[in-house]
Amino acid sequence: MPELPEVEAARQALQEHCVGKRIVKCASADDTKVIDGVTPDRLEAALVGRTIAAARRKGKNLWLALDSPPHPTFQFGMAGAIYIKGVELSKYKRSAVSSTEEWPSKYSKLFVQMDDGLEFSFTDKRRFAKIRLVDNPEAVPPISELGPDALFEPMKLDEFVKSLGRKNVPIKSLLLDQSFISGIGNWMADEVLYQARIHPMQTASKISKDKCATLHLCIKEVIDKSLEVGADSSQFPDNWIFHSREKKPGKAFVDGKKIDFIATSAYVPELQKLDAADAETSRSKKSVDKENDDDKKSRKGINAPKPAKARVKTAKGSSNKAGNTSDDGDEEDYEEEEAKPAKRGRKQSARTANVSTKNAGSTHGDEATDEDQEADEDAEPAKRGRKQIEKSAKGSDEEADDKMEVKPGKRRGQKTQPTEAKSSLPKKVQGAGPARRPQRKARQT
Repeated sequence: MPELPEVEAARQALQEHCVGKRIVKCASADDTKVIDGVTPDRLEAALVGRTIAAARRKGKNLWLALDSPPHPTFQFGMAGAIYIKGVELSKYKRSAVSSTEEWPSKYSKLFVQMDDGLEFSFTDKRRFAKIRLVDNPEAVPPISELGPDALFEPMKLDEFVKSLGRKNVPIKSLLLDQSFISGIGNWMADEVLYQARIHPMQTASKISKDKCATLHLCIKEVIDKSLEVGADSSQFPDNWIFHSREKKPGKAFVDGKKIDFIATSAYVPELQKLDAADAETSRSKKSVDKENDDDKKSRKGINAPKPAKARVKTAKGSSNKAGNTSDDGDEEDYEEEEAKPAKRGRKQSARTANVSTKNAGSTHGDEATDEDQEADEDAEPAKRGRKQIEKSAKGSDEEADDKMEVKPGKRRGQKTQPTEAKSSLPKKVQGAGPARRPQRKARQT
């Protein structure tokens, strides 16, 4: 991603090749997400015929100072990049446009042609960049809200040490705070902290003066070395953590030492250690974060209790087996059954009654008693009982009686009353079941 070195390399290229030249043609993309607060027509009209007096930068923001206001500003975002036709510039992964693509690129947000034929383009693949047109770029946000530029306005050592001493925040967070120092982004912060041997979660105010001095020096060295190679990351020193910070955990090493990760921070635990107090805070934070993550996963059903799921799966499997059908359900079906057991039971009971009606050629519903309906709501266990009756019809009456006595649909301590649905089964099935108990006559009063 473009940070101070990448944006500064673009500024230097514009300063070298475009300053003193007049703009004769301009084409702006119709993209309101990137072209901020100005219409494409107005932006083009404001640039054509104007002369570029200077290319300036603060932090990750760049602007062209024209011979009179307004001036175009460029906030690079995650993938903003400057390309000058015929001029080789450094390319970084998330913004690189292939040289074989059409010119200007389909990702171009602003295309400019100079009076000598030179052309440049500002591109953005991710559309997080911003192009604005303002009268005084340094007097309005976001540039007016930036802290001192890490390259052009470096803090003196004493001021730097005092500033860190007043900040009770992790040093990585402080370096990323553009109102504290502007220009340092994620990869630069990881690099300077690794070179200074400071843990990214170390509280800034607890860093010793000697470590503060080392960090102050490392910021300058990382910037200088990056610009020395034109912000070309392939030429960064081999002993930089930069080359391995985007590798997977367990496969990231620098100088033979393992790289660990905290969120977007890469560091070497063997060399970058927390003091005792911050180490305990970090462990507590990790524990809380883990509990929160587990809680979120549990709410989403990711960590749903497996035993309950297995029980539903077993019940469903045995029902299918009794019905001589294959089990084609999935885990989502099991979770649904856990969530709506009563509803599923009633549906299955209704389906069973319908099957019985078709087989017997009779109706079912009005003749059933309240007790019969309650027995039907036992769902799959009752269904399995009837299936077993059908199978037992092929054997002796005694075997059928035995199987009926151990019907899985029975509840403990409750006698199962025969239902009208059972009387509607085919004759072969009726003969296989136990004799129905005669109903008692109502007492006469």
